Amino acid sequence: MKIRRRPPDPFFYQGSETGILLIHGFTGTPSELRPMGRYLEKQGYTVYAPLLPGHGTSPEEMECTSWKDWWACVFNAYDRLRLQGKVRQIVAVGLSMGGALALKLAQEREVAGVVPLCAPVYLQDKRHRFVNMVRWFKPYLERKGEKPPHIEVHLTPYDRTPLKCISSLNGLIRHVRRRLSKVEVPAMVVQAVRDETVHPKSARYIYNHISSKDKQLIWFEKSSHIITLDQERKQLFTEVDAFIRRVTENRERNAPEGKEN
Repeated sequence: MKIRRRPPDPFFYQGSETGILLIHGFTGTPSELRPMGRYLEKQGYTVYAPLLPGHGTSPEEMECTSWKDWWACVFNAYDRLRLQGKVRQIVAVGLSMGGALALKLAQEREVAGVVPLCAPVYLQDKRHRFVNMVRWFKPYLERKGEKPPHIEVHLTPYDRTPLKCISSLNGLIRHVRRRLSKVEVPAMVVQAVRDETVHPKSARYIYNHISSKDKQLIWFEKSSHIITLDQERKQLFTEVDAFIRRVTENRERNAPEGKEN
């Protein structure tokens, strides 16, 4: 069966004064977050999912980027959501590497809450440890196999991944991991039990090392790594919406009168 893929374009849905920043994963695109984005739009939120540099284009273009470029994009997206979206509160939601970037945003900017989905601390493929040595004579890692059709249809995958960028991803993971204690905002850590990319123990590590007093760890027993597209996605969307409503309403209720969040 030939799969008709979704476009990799960013999306922006104007809604209420509560903004949701959706951050896609490594070699991914906003298309893997679009079903969640449309659900959150229907709940009335302003939703923005940027396309990270080097993604949704070509492996050669991606090879010219690093995690600092991806982070700069998230930083700028935050400001765009504030200004163009005219929002008072922002919740950062990120899938995989996007979850690491969402945690970094929570470390450095004001957010009402953070939701890392299958965010990496430990990777399943141990070969990532050797990319700095291998990449000088084998610059790309070939893609093998496809995801199930209900997931693959939403992806815009590369046929190969630059090892230089995998090395940079390793650097981002180390950077965020060392600073997890700086995350103090409400957090909902989500992990797929059947994750084939990120080791599930990553979620427990994140949960144990962030400083948030309001935090929860939620497991999805039937889902794989791209949890936003898998069979428990409706339950995931409902859980994320409930978390957003709770933390933003609490924040509004506790804010000093006349002061914007």
